[in-house]
Amino acid sequence: MRIRFALAAAVSAGALAVTVAAPAQAAEYSSALKIKGVQYDAPGRDSNSCTSGNTKSEYVTIKNYSRTATVNLKGYVVRDSTSSNRFVFSRNHYLEPGDYVKLRGGHGTDSDAKNVVYRQNCNFIWNNDKDTIRLYKSSGAHADTHAYTKSANDRDGNGYITFHG
Repeated sequence: MRIRFALAAAVSAGALAVTVAAPAQAAEYSSALKIKGVQYDAPGRDSNSCTSGNTKSEYVTIKNYSRTATVNLKGYVVRDSTSSNRFVFSRNHYLEPGDYVKLRGGHGTDSDAKNVVYRQNCNFIWNNDKDTIRLYKSSGAHADTHAYTKSANDRDGNGYITFHG
């Protein structure tokens, strides 16, 4: 609303018309689904063991911030800064407005009731010092991205960072 008001004021004052660019973050909010937060450093000593490791404690939370639209996660892609560490939602998983899902490492049973999907992989995906989390729509279009560093973004040192409230 401020941009519209400022543009109207400039035109009414006889100023030259100038194209007003939207704020840089506006493109980030074009998707209903956002990365809400990440437990990038699972509690305990890191171990990729499928039987005794802690990869299930590493997760990224994706939330539907739409007020009206239900979104199917099938075909959405989550990946880190390298394209080799990625997960594709291969099944239907519907997020109602305001709903979320935790994409966890390790093996387990996906559950809409418990808001969880497992990567069925016991390797960690997020680096403990720094990384970039990318979310892509099933069409391949960019949905959300967040880079983090432990020193700059995790002030309390608990291994969890919130991106969207």
